[in-house]
This record gives sequence, structure tokens and C-alpha cells, in this order.
Amino acid sequence: MTIETLREIGLVLGSVAFLAICWWAFSPKRKKRFEEDAKLPFADEAQQADKDASTAQKGEPKPGQGAGNERKQGQDKQ
Repeated sequence: MTIETLREIGLVLGSVAFLAICWWAFSPKRKKRFEEDAKLPFADEAQQADKDASTAQKGEPKPGQGAGNERKQGQDKQ
């Protein structure tokens, strides 16, 4: 077995692996799961917006807006 044969086998195995991953990623039965996963980064923002809206209706200040949390320009955090 020469180095050329090993390279050809590696090329074939790599191509098969690439095609298998592409088939898995673009399979129609996985489309719904991938669409849900794509929305995950925005799910936390939606929950935070809902929480902020509910506290605003109650008249409570948002976190970080209470008395003593305000700083003037030039003050260091402690």
C-alpha cells in the first residue's frame, strides 16, 4: 500500500463524512428543531422584555434604577 492509496482512501472517507453531515444538517425532519434552536439567543430577550413590562405596570423601578444606584459622571464604581 503506497502513500497515494492512503491519500485516495482519506479523500473518499472525508468526502463521505462531508456528505453525511450535509445530509444530516439539511434533512427535512430536522428543520423544525433547527429553526427553534436558531431563535434561542432571542428567547432571553423576550422573557426579559415581558418581565420589564410587568414590573412597569406595577410601577416598580427596573433593576439598577432604584435610589442609590444613580451615579454622576466621573464617579468610580465601588
